[in-house]
Order: sequence, then C-alpha cells, then structure tokens
Amino acid sequence: LERQLLMQNQMRERQTAVQIAWTREFLKYFGTFFGLAAVGLTAGAIKKKNPGLLLPIVPLSFVFAYQYDMGYGTLLQRIKGEAENILDTQSTLLELPKGPLTYEDLEKIRRSQSKFFIEK
Repeated sequence: LERQLLMQNQMRERQTAVQIAWTREFLKYFGTFFGLAAVGLTAGAIKKKNPGLLLPIVPLSFVFAYQYDMGYGTLLQRIKGEAENILDTQSTLLELPKGPLTYEDLEKIRRSQSKFFIEK
C-alpha cells in the first residue's frame, strides 16, 4: 500500500510538472503573439487615430497575465491553499450525490445493464 501511495504521488507530481512546463512553453508563443499584436494595434490606432483599435489588448492582457501567473507566479500555490480551505471548512461540497458508491450499487447497475444475467 505504501508503494502504491508513493507511486500515485510521483505520478501526480510528474503530471503537475508537465502542466507547468506546458504553460511555460505556451507562454513563450503567446507572449510573442501578444507583443506583436500590442505593437501592431498601437501603431494602427496611432496611424488611423482610432483608439478603439486598442480594445483587443485588454482581453489579451488578461490571458497573458493568467498564463504568466500559472507558469511563473503563485497561482498554483493559491489554488492549493483554496483547495485546503475547502477540504477543511466546506467538505460537504465534496459529497457525491446519493452518497459514496458501494459494491451493492455497482452490482445493481451491472445486473440492470447485463442482457444475459440470470438471477439465482
């Protein structure tokens, strides 16, 4: 059991590391896109004297800030803290509808779905 718990924890850590690495890699590409878009939209707004062209920068900046916070900031730490808070103070939110699944529930479902099941 201890080995299984260690293995599950290692798998979780590796998946989290891959997620962070993916976010950091995505941030490089999105950051380049965001920079070019910001420069292009600013130049277009100045050239056409239309400040409305700067509006797309607002949602793009939110996406950029979120990705940066995920890859290099404290987002994961804040998520972990909030998850711990939910576990400690609001555990009723985690309850499954109709309670936890039991072996008897699974058997009822299996029997109802089985076309060839013969009750003894």
